[in-house]
Amino acid sequence: MKDPARKSSEQERAPGYGIQISYRTLSIRVEEKALPSKAKLSADPADSIASIDVHLISTDEVYTRYSCHPTVGLEHAAVQRRSKDGKNVISPPPTQHWKKILNYIFGGFNFLMWIAFIVITLSYKPLGEPNPAIVNLGVAVLLMLVIIISATFYAFVDWNASRIMKSIKSLIANEAAVIRDGKQQLILATDIVVGDIVVLSTGDRIPADLRIVAASSDLRFDRSLLTGESDMVPGSLDATSDNALETRNLALTSTFVTQGTCNGVVFATGDRTVMGRLVRMSGETKFKLTTIQKEIWFFTKVISSVAFTMFGISLLLFGVWLRTTYPGYETISIAIMNSIGCLTAFVPQGLPLCFALSLTIIARRMSKRHVLVKNLATIETLGCMSVLCSDKTGTLTAGKMAVEAIAFLDRNLLVSGIDEQISGAPDPQLFAGLSALHHTARLCNGAKFDSATADRPVSERNVKGDPTDTALLRFSEALSIPALKIDTSALLSSWRKLFEIPFNSKNKWMLSVVQETKPTEGDITEKDTRAWILVKGAPDMLVKSCSTVMRSDGTVVPFDGASRQHISDLQSNWSSEGQRVLALCRKPLDALKPNLSPNDMEELMYSEIANLTLIGLVGIRDPPRTDVPSSVAIIRRAGVRVFMVTGDFKLTAVAIARQVGIITQHHVDTIDDIRAASSEKHLANIPLPAIKPSDDDPIRALVLTGEDVGALTSLDWHVIVGKYTEIVFARTTPDQKMKIVEEIKARGDNTVAVTGDGVNDAPALKAADIGVAMGSGSDVAKEAAALILLNNDFASIPVAIEMGRLVFDNLKKVTLYLMPVGSYTEFMAVVSNVVLGMQIPLSSYLQVCFSITNDVVMSISLMYEKAEADLMLRKPRNARTDRLTDWRLFFQIYLFLGLMSWPCAMSMWFVYMRQQGLGFHDVILAYNNWTDGYHGYTSEQLSNFVNVGQCIYYVTMVFMQYGNLLAIRNRRVSLLNSNPLWGPRKNYAVPIGMAATAMIAVINLYGPGLQRVFLTTPIPGMFWGPPFAFGLGILCVDEVRKLIVRTYPKSIIAKMAW
Repeated sequence: MKDPARKSSEQERAPGYGIQISYRTLSIRVEEKALPSKAKLSADPADSIASIDVHLISTDEVYTRYSCHPTVGLEHAAVQRRSKDGKNVISPPPTQHWKKILNYIFGGFNFLMWIAFIVITLSYKPLGEPNPAIVNLGVAVLLMLVIIISATFYAFVDWNASRIMKSIKSLIANEAAVIRDGKQQLILATDIVVGDIVVLSTGDRIPADLRIVAASSDLRFDRSLLTGESDMVPGSLDATSDNALETRNLALTSTFVTQGTCNGVVFATGDRTVMGRLVRMSGETKFKLTTIQKEIWFFTKVISSVAFTMFGISLLLFGVWLRTTYPGYETISIAIMNSIGCLTAFVPQGLPLCFALSLTIIARRMSKRHVLVKNLATIETLGCMSVLCSDKTGTLTAGKMAVEAIAFLDRNLLVSGIDEQISGAPDPQLFAGLSALHHTARLCNGAKFDSATADRPVSERNVKGDPTDTALLRFSEALSIPALKIDTSALLSSWRKLFEIPFNSKNKWMLSVVQETKPTEGDITEKDTRAWILVKGAPDMLVKSCSTVMRSDGTVVPFDGASRQHISDLQSNWSSEGQRVLALCRKPLDALKPNLSPNDMEELMYSEIANLTLIGLVGIRDPPRTDVPSSVAIIRRAGVRVFMVTGDFKLTAVAIARQVGIITQHHVDTIDDIRAASSEKHLANIPLPAIKPSDDDPIRALVLTGEDVGALTSLDWHVIVGKYTEIVFARTTPDQKMKIVEEIKARGDNTVAVTGDGVNDAPALKAADIGVAMGSGSDVAKEAAALILLNNDFASIPVAIEMGRLVFDNLKKVTLYLMPVGSYTEFMAVVSNVVLGMQIPLSSYLQVCFSITNDVVMSISLMYEKAEADLMLRKPRNARTDRLTDWRLFFQIYLFLGLMSWPCAMSMWFVYMRQQGLGFHDVILAYNNWTDGYHGYTSEQLSNFVNVGQCIYYVTMVFMQYGNLLAIRNRRVSLLNSNPLWGPRKNYAVPIGMAATAMIAVINLYGPGLQRVFLTTPIPGMFWGPPFAFGLGILCVDEVRKLIVRTYPKSIIAKMAW
């Protein structure tokens, strides 16, 4: 049978490769058929996919067609020639810019601005004929400027955020293992050429379209990215369908190896791959709203509906009541202009702008921590996280495993003291068992050294493989004991691998069949000796299949009850110290039938997993990441429960969980305690959203195994999710990890995040509300995750949680800032005009100007607010029930801040009118009496009174907002402890925004062009001071409210606090 196995870097050349050949024959093969690598892209991508035939030819024909050798691969010269065809990169789909531009122009509240623009333009002409008011045209121009500026802002922010994330994404090094010049090398995936032989193992992303030429019997692919089907697809050497998309002997770009190993010959790269052609056919992917985008869209719809309704009611009142009851009170042009205030008043134009700005702020902060966020808006979802399910190896631990100790039945050895113990022994043969252990650790191993780093010390060489295999590879490579004839080079040159079953999460062991090859004396040909089955894996899975056990001197004795207990105790002791424990076993294989198919061979090997000899145990230390304990503590203080979900042994998992702070309790419950608690009948009547630990519950810890998970009932899950704060799930399979996530999500309104780095974590990462992968993790995990921590920095997770909470918190503050004055106070001006017959105290121009300049400038400063001191001490937000706007926020807007703001502004209007001799009852209910001769004033004088009064109302709003802004910056903390000029909460954007809004007000009142077009005018000096007093008064009242909330946290005031 062909040998599909991959040999180490020292043995990667073909037998005889490089030996001088005395006689050479040149054979030239000529074909009329053009090579696929030279084929031009078809105009129709579907035709190109249908023309693929590489899966229908034999393996030998594949090597011939692409001029490569199964063990030599491509030579350097061939690579250089073929690299001229271009990089192995799929061109992104053509961006439909017109859709983006339309979204920028009409997105957010811009569509309401368009309605206002069209209506005001019509009110100028033809509805304003015969004397169209120039102010109407000015407001229309202003609205168009607003649309242009906001659309440009949206576009710039989108481009800037994408640019920052793209620069981070470029840091991901997508590498591939290929065979070139007889050596296995790690190269950039973009440098792959047609004819390369790519070596793939579990967790790898397929870098190009490959024809499989060698494969393990358990080879499986995840083609969900290509087909949408989540089931694993088996791989094979032979075609199973004429259709290139259906056959199982092709490995297609952007799919993943989820199990097993294989070698494949590249037959298409870049845009010529199936995925590249499908991208050309399909175009852009569909956009999916995140939680915060849904919140803003919901709020936008509600506010827009209210604004449009009020606009319609205002016009309706004019048409059916004011025009007939008070003829001459308003023309249709003036009525439209005044009603426009309903649209501009209710629209918090700054909210979408602030959300867009928040994405840039997030992108900048995440890029500093080298965190790739696939969709920046998903950061807010992390702010809702209530449960974090974390893998152990490579996530909580460093993933830099090293063999620390080995044990035989009668002796334990520290790796660091092996040489010393052997040299001090009277006879080295007392440690002869090390030879068998070295033999198994090196030959039953799925990791490979990168040949490019072969000249470095063992500890510094690059390795492609799983962390556990990597630890054994480094240990066995470095172990050299001449007295026991332990020499890795000699071992590799005299043994060959016949068959392999790679490690998988179901078996939890790896098996290799190896055979010694000895040269016949006087000849270079080799003679085969008997084969051995070598197995390594979890002791709890393999020890029960062992009938004999090896002593340190190499002698084999029966594996009796006392020996089993000794090995079990040793495993428990090492696991309790946080070590991962592996059992190394072997068995001679006397009768090996030749030419067995891979499936038959696999079936035979499963039947041979019995009567093994346990060589010994290996203890591997994988220390926790230094940043994990402190990060877990921060996450738990934020009200997030942290669970460990791992495939490792129970005692090892619990030991690491204690080290990193996931388990803090001395007593840890088990499945028996769950069963006892789930027998309580009242659990069945609890609504699913209510299943969560209460604040008064004690902290309880729990450990469950995968076997336990498979047997849990719905009531058991109620107990687990509803009562336990500290949980470790051990010995879990990928399916069980996904089930754990789904069961937690279904209860307690939990938002679940999952962190992981391996293939076995991918299903859970996909099932989670938000998946977080390590940069050093498998390609499968990184594809499934929404966030990738490129620096493997676990401490970035609490930062991301804080960012998510901060974005939501600041957007809530922006909403609260915009509505009381920018919405409520403006709307009351329109109501007083339409319903109470008063001249409108705030012109349409000043309404629009205030909403889209003064308010926006000030609200943007809130997006630069730092986190409040208690932000990471609050409970996580419930994404289902805690909305961006709730009754508490509306209470604060309309019955607290707003109820102070609009009377203050209105009072200044009436004070000015009183100074002109017009009392309250003279101004209100005037309707059509407000005309030439009213109280002895000419129409010009009355118009001037209105113009000045409108500017006073406007100035009062502008400076009163100072107090609102300072009050809203903090939910609980006093301004005295969080001023914007110095200290931990300093925010220079606040004074800059205040200065900018004051400048806008001065320009509006004193700009000659604005005075002429929009009828603005300077105001008396006495009206500049009171607005500051009003702002200070609002701030002081809110400070008293905060003091009550802090002092009496259970009072009615505290319960109503936003």
